[in-house]
Amino acid sequence: LSSRWETCWFKVELNIPPAWAGREVHFVWESDGEGMVWRDAQPVQGLTKEGEKTSYILTSSLKETDPHSLTLYVELACNGLFGAGKGSMIAPPDPDRRFTLSKAELVVFNRDVYELLVDLEILLDMAQLLGEENQRSFQALYTANQMVNVCDVMDPSTFPAARDLAAAIFSQRNGESQHTIHAVGHCHIDSAWLWPYEETIRKCARSWVTVVRLMECNPELTFACSQAQQFEWVRSWYPGLYVQIQDFVAKGQFIPVGGTWVEMDGNLPSGESMVRQFLQGQRFFQEQFGRICSEFWLPDTFGYSAQLPQLMRGCGIRRFLTQKLSWNLVNTFPHHTFFWEGIDGSRVLTHFPPGDSYGMHGRVEEMLKTVKNNKDKGRVNHSALLFGFGDGGGGPTQKMLDRMKRMSDTDGLPRVQISTPDRLFSVLEKESSQLCTWVGELFLELHNGTYTTQAQIKKGNRECERILHDVEVLSTLAVARGGTFQYPASQLQRLWRLLLLNQFHDVLPGSCIQLVVEDALQYYAEIRRAGARLQEEAVQSLCRELLQPKAGSTESTLVLNTLPWERTEVISRTGPAGTETLALVTVPSMGYALVREPLLPPQPVAVRKQEDGSIAMENGVIAVCLDVMGHLTSLRLVDSERESVPDGCYANQFALFDDVPLYWDAWDVMDYHLETRKPVTTLLKPLEITLAGGLRGSASFSLQIGESSTLTQEIILDATCPYLRFLTQVEWKEAHKFLKVEFPVQVRSTNATYEIQFGHLQRPTHWNTSWDWARFEVWAHKWLDLSEHGFGVALLNDCKYGASAHGNVLSLSLLRAPKSPDATADIACHMFTYAVMPHLGSFQDASVIQHAYNLNFPLHTVPASSAQCPAWSAFSVSSPAVVLETVKQASPRGRTVVVRLYEAHGSTVVAWLQTSLPVKEAMLCDLLERPAAGGRLLLEQRGVRLSFTPFRVLSVLLVLRQ
Repeated sequence: LSSRWETCWFKVELNIPPAWAGREVHFVWESDGEGMVWRDAQPVQGLTKEGEKTSYILTSSLKETDPHSLTLYVELACNGLFGAGKGSMIAPPDPDRRFTLSKAELVVFNRDVYELLVDLEILLDMAQLLGEENQRSFQALYTANQMVNVCDVMDPSTFPAARDLAAAIFSQRNGESQHTIHAVGHCHIDSAWLWPYEETIRKCARSWVTVVRLMECNPELTFACSQAQQFEWVRSWYPGLYVQIQDFVAKGQFIPVGGTWVEMDGNLPSGESMVRQFLQGQRFFQEQFGRICSEFWLPDTFGYSAQLPQLMRGCGIRRFLTQKLSWNLVNTFPHHTFFWEGIDGSRVLTHFPPGDSYGMHGRVEEMLKTVKNNKDKGRVNHSALLFGFGDGGGGPTQKMLDRMKRMSDTDGLPRVQISTPDRLFSVLEKESSQLCTWVGELFLELHNGTYTTQAQIKKGNRECERILHDVEVLSTLAVARGGTFQYPASQLQRLWRLLLLNQFHDVLPGSCIQLVVEDALQYYAEIRRAGARLQEEAVQSLCRELLQPKAGSTESTLVLNTLPWERTEVISRTGPAGTETLALVTVPSMGYALVREPLLPPQPVAVRKQEDGSIAMENGVIAVCLDVMGHLTSLRLVDSERESVPDGCYANQFALFDDVPLYWDAWDVMDYHLETRKPVTTLLKPLEITLAGGLRGSASFSLQIGESSTLTQEIILDATCPYLRFLTQVEWKEAHKFLKVEFPVQVRSTNATYEIQFGHLQRPTHWNTSWDWARFEVWAHKWLDLSEHGFGVALLNDCKYGASAHGNVLSLSLLRAPKSPDATADIACHMFTYAVMPHLGSFQDASVIQHAYNLNFPLHTVPASSAQCPAWSAFSVSSPAVVLETVKQASPRGRTVVVRLYEAHGSTVVAWLQTSLPVKEAMLCDLLERPAAGGRLLLEQRGVRLSFTPFRVLSVLLVLRQ
């Protein structure tokens, strides 16, 4: 069989010899590819050699009444547990790889021999691992020795005596002070990684049907299972299996955890996307199983945003489990059980299983490591152990359970009980008075390349977040303005779920195979296509009268603003002859204006070419100077004459680095790449003026990058605009290179500020300690800023996430070129925009936050016919510190709107939310849109009064009049 991510089917006819009466009979199957046994048209057993699952139990004791001949089907996939990499696990899949079926047999299983072997394994592990100074290790060794003496392998009647010897040791109890391990079955299934989404659906079924079989024989088995998307897949594709899972959920054995749609990346999704991960996930669990999850579960994600604690709390979750920080390359994280405090002060109880894994096998060695490694000894005496094969699925096995049964309370080993996440966290909550608190982000000192790899996926994510935001705003306004318009709730849910799926922690980070990238880009294309249609329908309904052609009407332009502040900007509009013309317009907050005669700029943009080929541009706000290579040699604020670029330095300097990680190619960028910096110096086309000024001035140039890549850039200055934009196109054909753009600035500060979800945080610009230099490459959302008292410079972007600030140099990470697991990663034509914005005062006072939104959320222009119409604004907020992020319909239908606002400056502030919509009542709600107790808000002349503390996120339900 060869790997093309397809499956083939085997029909297996079995005849069990009558002579096997009373025996345990297994069907054994060993193949390189993963398989699934089907019986009577239902999946009954997953088969994965690497997951130690190679048999299907036909009967535990053959009776005369049992069927002796039966037909099974085996569906065999052309991939192993970890896909089909060529030569190494993370290599790109090998299209010529052959998969072999090496064994298909009907066998008698000797349970007595198996039990003896498990006894001996545990005793030998105790003898080896408890150490010579521990008498318990000798007791185990001598017992094992006696068992060998007692046992005659040819005479099964000697087995019970040997087993009794082992039982005597295992039943010697621990003292009261012994550590308790809460063992929970688990099976981490990456929703896509080294295999496509479609294969994950089969992995879920194979793994979960195996768990169901185990639960039938082991009523004590518990299994924690995350990712609503995977439940939804199994519900759609394997309805019979899903019904069995629902039964075990009701019994409390199969335990949904996490509360999110998928286990998403913890850094790159926007704040609103993270809210929707929980909203879609918790709603699904509530609808399907009658309850929401109480633990956030993200064991394998590459770092955790400092805004997560507040978002968890808003979604009914106060507990968090992960283990990924054990992967830190530089510093060992100091805790396993602690309180984690976010940027707003919200706290959640956090537990890292001290064995530093989510795929334990129930061995003695793992139990001892869990106790020894625990960083919070003396503070807590309980910890988690997640057992089961993971990443590619697989899950727990009978042998893991049988090992742990022998360790439930055996002197010298920690107590091991099969438990649940709820039982563990409840005990930890009772013990929590001595716990330490970690404040701020949980930064993973590894995998920093994932902020940049697969730039098209990053761009798709940012764009689609914007599209869904705009569709929701405009659709909500269209509903509120009356008429027959229906809010497109089900279409929006479908599109959100596609976006949320692509935020899975091996897709958005770019650490997946080419096939997954193709699927992801297709999903973004679908969101763009459907989103454009929904937006057009909403605008048609909202502005119907203005768009109807009328007799003798003149051409005008309808301009819509989906952001919550008034904007004055240069737009491009299509004239009657189809020509593009520029216009300066002012549009009210979250509303629209009709533009016929554009505004005149207070000062037009002036563009001058100097004798040395350099170009100067000025708009009355900023003045810039560019050399022939496109370097920014001067960037001044006109009023204060303050210069941003240090003497003799170039900003907008491109630099290429060698980028050869130790192993995790798509994941990692190592600190040593910084030693290989080469400035880009090969000019293809010198700087030329492309727009001569007026409403917009611009200049263009081209560079050669590396061996065979080219970069073309148009540098644009608009009238009244406080930032300079860099429209960039790169034809990228590199291998193991990293492209960045650098802005040395005349600012001195030990910290730089980076935007994160619903807020910002500071990180050092120096490398004093190992914790500082381990953050040589970090992530940010729409902006980063370096400020000293009274002045600063911000870098804005429309689709980049990787960044750094060292000393006085701000850099934006643009492109990488890893070769595994996708050999073609990022080899493409890339288009992106970034901007530089010098400012007086703090970035808060200078509205850096608002300008970064403006760059990411362009105004919408629609040709209109009406001559006159007053500008209309649906929402505005009285305080510049508060951002109205989201306007959507509340999910139970009807005329209820949810608006979500957050405090963006890091201040305590009262803000008034004003609206022109017909609101009859307002109340606070949580992120799941459940009304808050005592949350009713007064409707006053000035609007609705809202109180914020730093970075607080508030959601408000607005009930509209009919």
